[in-house]
Amino acid sequence: MAMATPLRDELDRLAGFAPSTCPVLSLYLDMRPDQNGRRNHATFLRKVFLERSRSLHGEARKSFDRDARRIWEYLEAEVPAAVQGLALFACSSADDFFEAFQLAASFEQHWLFLGSVPHLYPLARLSDQYPAYAALLADTNSARLFVFRLGRRDAHKRVTGVKTRRSVVGGWSQARYQRHCENFHLHHMKEVVAVLDRVVHAEAIGHIVVAADDTARPFLMERLPKHLAEKVVDILHLPINTPEHTVLAETLDALRQRDAETDAERVAAMIDACAAGRLAVVGPEATLDALAMGQVEELLIATRPDALRRPRTLPADSPPGPIEVDTTAPQATIDTDRIKLAGELVARAQQNAARVRFIEDSARLEEVGGVGAILRFRIEGQT
Repeated sequence: MAMATPLRDELDRLAGFAPSTCPVLSLYLDMRPDQNGRRNHATFLRKVFLERSRSLHGEARKSFDRDARRIWEYLEAEVPAAVQGLALFACSSADDFFEAFQLAASFEQHWLFLGSVPHLYPLARLSDQYPAYAALLADTNSARLFVFRLGRRDAHKRVTGVKTRRSVVGGWSQARYQRHCENFHLHHMKEVVAVLDRVVHAEAIGHIVVAADDTARPFLMERLPKHLAEKVVDILHLPINTPEHTVLAETLDALRQRDAETDAERVAAMIDACAAGRLAVVGPEATLDALAMGQVEELLIATRPDALRRPRTLPADSPPGPIEVDTTAPQATIDTDRIKLAGELVARAQQNAARVRFIEDSARLEEVGGVGAILRFRIEGQT
C-alpha cells in the first residue's frame, strides 16, 4: 500500500535530501482565489521573504535571496487556474536544488519552513487526504470508471453495452425476453469487471467506490472477484450521468468516512499490540527508535503537530539546527520543536518505505503522545 500512495516517489526523493548548511525553503501555498477571485499568496511572500532575508547573513542570506528570486520567477509564469495548492522546495547552494508541485488539492494556509532539509509533513498529509482510488458508476448497459488521485481525475473510461428495450417484442414470452435481457446484462457486467480489474492493477489502486442502480447492483457485485470485492469501501446511489465534480465529492466523502472508521480500528489495534508486547510501539521515542532500526511498516501520526509530545532527545543523526516557520495559520498552533519532530517522523517513514497514516481525530493518539507504529518485526529484548 505504501508504494501506491500518491507522491510516493517524490516524497522518497525529498526525504533523501542531504542536510544543507544553508537554509532549505519548504513553501506551501494555498492558491485558491479569495472572495474577489484573486490569489493572495504574494502579500504573504513579500512580507516573509523580506523578514527572513534580513535575519540571515553571509552565504546563507545569498542562497536564500537566490531562492526567493527563483520562486518569484516561477510564480510570475502562468500557474493554471486549476492549481489549488503549490508546494515548492529550494536551496540554491545545494546544487541549485529546486522542486515544485502543482496540485489540484489545496493547503489550508500559506506556510514557509526554513531548515537544513525539506519539511515534508504538509505534503505527506495532503497525499494521505487525497488518496488514489477508483470510482465506478454502472447501470445495466453502461458504465463510467474514474481514477482519482490528489483531488483530480487521472483517468476516465466508458463501457457501453447493448441497450435493451423495455417492451416485449416479436411475440416473445415474458420469461424468454427476461432471459434475453439478463444475458445482455451479464455480458455487460463481465466487460465492466474486466476493465475495472485491468485499471486497478495498472494503477495500483487500493480502494474502490461503487455507484450502481438497484437493477445493476446485484449483477455487478456477484461478478466481482474476491481481490476486487475486498477493495470496495462503499456502494452509493449515483445516476450514471452524474457530473464528474459531484462524483469526486461524493466518493471522496465516502472514502473519508470509511477511513475514519479504519483509523479508529488501526489505532486500537496498535495500542493493544504494544501493550501485549507484539508488533507495535507507541510514543515519539519508541517510534523514532523503531524507524532508526527499519522496523516500521506503518506510521500512525496525528494530523496536528501540536498533538505530538516532545521527545526527550532526537536521534544523533537527525538533521541539524532548528526549523523556522512563517504562516497565515493561527500562531497558537505553532510550536517549532513539535513541527520539526513531525517532519522528522515523516521523513524517516519515507526512508523506511513505510506507509504514513494521518489520524484525523488526534485525540485517539493523545494517550500515546500523538504517534506510534505498526512493526514489520521485533528485535529480541526490545520493550
